[in-house]
Amino acid sequence: MLTAFRNAFRIHDLRNKILFTLFIFGLYRLGATIPVPGADLNAIADFANQAEQSGFVGLLNLFSGGALTQLSIFALGIMPYITSSIILQLLTVVIPKLQALQEEGEHGRKVITQWTRYVTIILALLQSTGFAYLFHSGQFTQGVDLIPDFTPRNVIIIVVTMTAGTALLMWMGELITQRGIGNGMSLIIFVSIISQIPSQLAILKTNSATYQFVIILAVMLVLTVGIIFIEQGQRRIPVQFSKRVRGRKVMGGQSTYIPLKVNMAGVIPVIFATSIMYFPALISSALPSTGWGAAVRDWINNNMLSTSGIGFSPSLWYIGILAALVVFFTYFYTAIQFDPERQADMIQRQGGFIPGIRPGRATVNYLSHVLSRITLPGAMYLAVVTIAPSLLGWLWNVPVGLSGVSIIIVAGVALETSKQIESQLTMRNYEGFLS
Repeated sequence: MLTAFRNAFRIHDLRNKILFTLFIFGLYRLGATIPVPGADLNAIADFANQAEQSGFVGLLNLFSGGALTQLSIFALGIMPYITSSIILQLLTVVIPKLQALQEEGEHGRKVITQWTRYVTIILALLQSTGFAYLFHSGQFTQGVDLIPDFTPRNVIIIVVTMTAGTALLMWMGELITQRGIGNGMSLIIFVSIISQIPSQLAILKTNSATYQFVIILAVMLVLTVGIIFIEQGQRRIPVQFSKRVRGRKVMGGQSTYIPLKVNMAGVIPVIFATSIMYFPALISSALPSTGWGAAVRDWINNNMLSTSGIGFSPSLWYIGILAALVVFFTYFYTAIQFDPERQADMIQRQGGFIPGIRPGRATVNYLSHVLSRITLPGAMYLAVVTIAPSLLGWLWNVPVGLSGVSIIIVAGVALETSKQIESQLTMRNYEGFLS
């Protein structure tokens, strides 16, 4: 392992990519501590202390890397971009024009990416406006007014600053993807979660018995090992290419395979499902405090958030809906990533076939059948890993801020990034991390 690290820094361009990624991480963590103009710094300090005892605020704070409780320029985090990506990918399925753009190749993906950026800015404007009101009204901050001078001028400055922070964070993520190592957006979420591990473990240790703390940590360790093991699993479908005679040369005839991973969707379904679970809490915060609004808010607080007063202790409703969303997005994202009809057509055009399966519709049906069979255990695995620590938290009524969502994102992103470094080292005849 140490040799692999040393080899990675021996290669000039790989070293520059790693250092550039670390530099962006440093800028992100610096921006997470800079408050927006017009905020009361003393009130922010009081709110940060109380937020450790608040369930949903603690969950949002986890994915913003502590920037939310600091009311910083990066308070919204990267979640508006994730939400806009979900919206565009859902629309791609139902809108033929978007689907045609996606099939155009690089140009079509660039157009969709540009539209995703526009939707991100719109969502950031809406969310920053809502947060500004909630931070002033005290509904979201347990009575602490973070913006005492709530004038139109100050509100506009705060909204523009938070929106610009999200746009800057989106740009930084794209820079990591282009010039650094790994997927920039996933790595930003990775850094956000990693930065909150010490405080989350401290809250868990303070509010749980010693045996509960040890058992939960052991479960997290076992889940991490399981994630690494499952992520390597794949089903290899053999493909045989027929021989072709061109002049005096005999071409083709070789055998290869199509690797279908057990978890082809990676950590994307977990990120998507978690971002969807934000909406009930944001909706409940904006509802009126009397009448039907109070009833809906109470139901959401009791069943979707279930704040126990000592941290984020999810209810069975939250756990069940989160698991269902993870399964749904696993199937959805896998269907986007791998199209059996396109794959079968590509195999046929290249003169290949799957042994024992006729080309054409029979190949499509076979690939769809295999894909559905391996996607089911992959989706169930993601769901179990996502909710396992939260189930222990619900059973013992202890705060488990580092839930399975955090574990699978951290482990999955770290594994994917290490694979990219591994491939870079292998290309240059060096042994990698996994060799």
